[in-house]
Amino acid sequence: MAITKDKKKELVAQYAEAAAASRGMIITEYRGLSTPELGQLRASVRSASGSYSVVKVTLFKIALERAGIPVPEDILTGPVAVGYCHQEFPAVAKALKDYGKNNEMLVIKGGIMGGRPLSLAEVETIADLPPLEVIRSQLMGLVNAPARNLAGVVAGGVRQVVNVFNAYADSAGQEASAD
Repeated sequence: MAITKDKKKELVAQYAEAAAASRGMIITEYRGLSTPELGQLRASVRSASGSYSVVKVTLFKIALERAGIPVPEDILTGPVAVGYCHQEFPAVAKALKDYGKNNEMLVIKGGIMGGRPLSLAEVETIADLPPLEVIRSQLMGLVNAPARNLAGVVAGGVRQVVNVFNAYADSAGQEASAD
């Protein structure tokens, strides 16, 4: 079924707007997925603060060019769907990768993040990253460790001085009671 020129313009505008509003995009091939499976996939991506849309490749390329985003020609072939990352790129990448483990019809082809094309290996590496909250807590632990160690050393030194004074006071008290 042919698409009218107006509908094509509308789709290009939609794609460009979605691309500009997202923090990154993950390009997938969805060939063979049923409508209910696509619904499950969309729900999974939505729970990761993203969206998942089937796109017309030629119109999507035009939209990327208009948005000033590099067009990864090698992965924009065949039937393509895009996972848009509205919040965290790793969360959407993980949702797509996890879905792909259970359904081999979904194939991640690559992505775009920060205006840079990403290979499949890069997307998978990003998908394996822990959630942002975990990374933040790990970073805080690394930052706090030297301060905690320094506080322990200072407290240990103070404790030793207090122990010396207590021992001296005890020995002075024992000498006074012996007299």
